[in-house]
Formats: sequence, C-alpha cells, structure tokens
Amino acid sequence: MPKTNELSQFERDLLESVRQAKNGERARVHTPDEIQARRPGRPAGSTAEVRKVSTTIRFDPDVLEGLRATGPGWQTRANNALREWLREPH
Repeated sequence: MPKTNELSQFERDLLESVRQAKNGERARVHTPDEIQARRPGRPAGSTAEVRKVSTTIRFDPDVLEGLRATGPGWQTRANNALREWLREPH
C-alpha cells in the first residue's frame, strides 16, 4: 500500500484525543491494565428485562441521515418513537 501524506481517520481521531486530553476535556485516561481488563460486549448490568431482537429495516436515505444526525443513541430513540406511535390509535 503506497504511503500518502493524508492522515487516516484513525490518525485524525487519535490526534483529536490527544488535543482533548491536553485541554482536560476528558474525565480521565485509562491505564493499559484497565483497558486490558475490559471484557468485550455490553457493560455489566446493561441487559434489559425484555431483550431486543436484531432485524433489518430499510429507510429512505434522508430519514436514516436524519436519525443518525441526532447523535449516539439514535437507534434507541427511533425504537422509542415507534413504540409511542404504536400506542396511538390508527
């Protein structure tokens, strides 16, 4: 793979993280031992009483873009909006 002068997304994100750390914008930095001790998957205690089901759904591009633009947690908010819509009489 030829080298370019352009930074990869990972490199840009890493530089942004360093900038944030220098400015004190993060609560704290995790040690290598803490990072290694993490287990993959959901954090302990994050399981719901009713488990969600993975599915595939198709949205128009503008709808999906609008949902994603609301930031992290957009899938949960979309789920809650659909639940509320189902409660209304149609």
